[in-house]
Amino acid sequence: MKDHDQGYSLLRMFQEHPGQFLSGEEISRRLSISRTAVWKQINKLRSLGYEFEALPRLGYRMVDEPDVLDEQLLGAGMKSRYFGKQIKLLDRTISTQEDARELAEAGAPEGTLVISEEQTGGRGRMGRKFHSPRGKGIWMSLILRPKQPLHLTQQLTLLTGVAVCRAIGKSAGVQTQIKWPNDILYEGKKVCGILLESTAEDGRIRYCVAGIGISVNLKETDFPEELRSVATSVRMAGGNVVNRTELIQTIMQEMEVLYELYNEQGFEPIASAWEALSGTVGREVRVQSGQGDFTGTATGLNKDGALMVRSDAGEMVPVYSGEILFNTR
Repeated sequence: MKDHDQGYSLLRMFQEHPGQFLSGEEISRRLSISRTAVWKQINKLRSLGYEFEALPRLGYRMVDEPDVLDEQLLGAGMKSRYFGKQIKLLDRTISTQEDARELAEAGAPEGTLVISEEQTGGRGRMGRKFHSPRGKGIWMSLILRPKQPLHLTQQLTLLTGVAVCRAIGKSAGVQTQIKWPNDILYEGKKVCGILLESTAEDGRIRYCVAGIGISVNLKETDFPEELRSVATSVRMAGGNVVNRTELIQTIMQEMEVLYELYNEQGFEPIASAWEALSGTVGREVRVQSGQGDFTGTATGLNKDGALMVRSDAGEMVPVYSGEILFNTR
């Protein structure tokens, strides 16, 4: 029996005996493979997102199966008119941002969505690595072709944050907050990161790629040790496994509604929606930026999308880029 067939047959055995332990001896006999080969196949299934409990004398029991995305099911359930109507679904990639950029350069229309089950080189702001394990989250990038000036693309980051925050609330019943400019938090821990990158020519935007990375069904043990104190997942927050397909579809619907509102009425309604969901406004913060560091109180957004901070000296300072840290003094 070929290696692939062994893995498939093993999986079928567990699916035919839900919740039951199968001994290594029984598996070995039924598949005509060694006990060592059984162990190797179990580990291969684990690498694909299947979870097993192993106990001496009892053997193995499958306790969780991965939620596998299906391109046809995703497309068939899209409630949006054009966002997410063209989908490229990948099993594994370095970064959906780079894949979406290539498609945009080749002329892919606005609303084209790239999704991957796993990213090996996902990026966040300031070049930080983004943890994107297989089958546990939503790692996707959306192509936008806005008509706004280049200096206003920050507004699209804020728009995306509102869409994701609303979608998580609708699909999973989990109420999250937005930390300026691009993090979605639950009780102070990061659930989602957003990265918007633009390509311009002669001062005009050719396209933007909105990268969205959501820790959906990760458990605490799925996070590296160094992230467990600062990161969480929608599943951990709400206590239930979340349907990733439904969440993606809801994000696309919310994105499209807000994007059309933005194109019709400008940034003001987006700013109001962002401030209503913000976990930053009203907080004492420390700002770290290229213009220097200072402390103050976040008061809201200005018309461009910058965070307005009243410094401890009483000056209103617009923050266009940099790092916002919550002050616990």
